[in-house]
Amino acid sequence: MDSTGYIALTRQSGLMREMQVVANNIANTATSGFRQEGVTFSEYVSAMRGGPSLSMGQGNVRQTSFEQGALDQTGGTYDLAIEGDGFFLIETPEGERLTRAGGFSSNAEGDLVTFDGYRVLDAGGAPVFVPPDARSISISPDGTISADGALVGQIGVVRPLDQADLVREGGVMFRSDAGFEPSDTARVLQGFVETSNVDPIGQLARMIEIQRAYEMGQNFLNSEDERVRRAMDAMMKSN
Repeated sequence: MDSTGYIALTRQSGLMREMQVVANNIANTATSGFRQEGVTFSEYVSAMRGGPSLSMGQGNVRQTSFEQGALDQTGGTYDLAIEGDGFFLIETPEGERLTRAGGFSSNAEGDLVTFDGYRVLDAGGAPVFVPPDARSISISPDGTISADGALVGQIGVVRPLDQADLVREGGVMFRSDAGFEPSDTARVLQGFVETSNVDPIGQLARMIEIQRAYEMGQNFLNSEDERVRRAMDAMMKSN
């Protein structure tokens, strides 16, 4: 394959990855706490000794949008949403993770847990306990939990030290290799959940653009293949 073919294939490969990201965004439009992703294209230059350089595009960098999603009022006692910059801290078998999905519940032991059964932690990394026999549970904007009027704990709301360093895991969870610290600006809202921040109309429009761009690239590859075949046929006939 000549250089033109390699350049076109790298473009097609990047468009395919972006299509997968956009499709995943659309599929998670209704997923609480989901953060929309995008793909950034970069240039890869291969300099060959004694020959021309080759420039190719690569769509291999994903970017996550951390814009605030809409707040949906549910009235659920353990349905929590964060307004502002921050994440809930949860415990998983792989370590502590961050999430904006606040549809929690209380398990049989009284621990506050996520939909997947992971325990919610306070800012110090200890599990958040809610008395199973409590008649009234209230959660203040700073995450403080009161059971029947008595303080029983505080939900940890943290922010990553380097938001660009967050690694997505499990759809709505993130790993922060750079670490995190308590957030003093975020507010916890009881009886609400944050919806996905996906822009479905914008993502559908982008999907159509990607599809058209991919079709143009495929047509170019087909034309280039036909051109090479004709050139080879002409050379064979001339010999």
